[in-house]
Amino acid sequence: MIEGLSHITLIFTDLERTSRLFSDIFEAEEVYDSGAKKHSLFKEKFFLIIGVWVVIMESEDIKSETYHHVAFKISDSEYDIYKEKLGAFDIRMRESRPRIEGEGRSLYFYDYDNNLFELHTGTLEERLDNYSKM
Repeated sequence: MIEGLSHITLIFTDLERTSRLFSDIFEAEEVYDSGAKKHSLFKEKFFLIIGVWVVIMESEDIKSETYHHVAFKISDSEYDIYKEKLGAFDIRMRESRPRIEGEGRSLYFYDYDNNLFELHTGTLEERLDNYSKM
């Protein structure tokens, strides 16, 4: 039986640059840095983001952009704050997809290594409720 989410692992070309992005945007707490050691496939850092274990690993083998992404919940009142914070980084923001009214707003952004993240104001319950009304 699946007990829950263990961790999320993403690959990046520059751990330090990504660490700064994670700390500022996600308020991530760094809990491990392998330094030069490689206990896994690559150098790595572990973070806690809202209690979720997120692993970042360093490799030059990065693929092109996709829609695979990790979405984090933010409050609607903080949407513009996060939009401004993201604007301070040299990263590409993606326009939100067309949405049904009431299902929340999203900020999509690609980090330096083409990983896509979403900051979303809605909830699963709101989305399902709005879909059922269609």
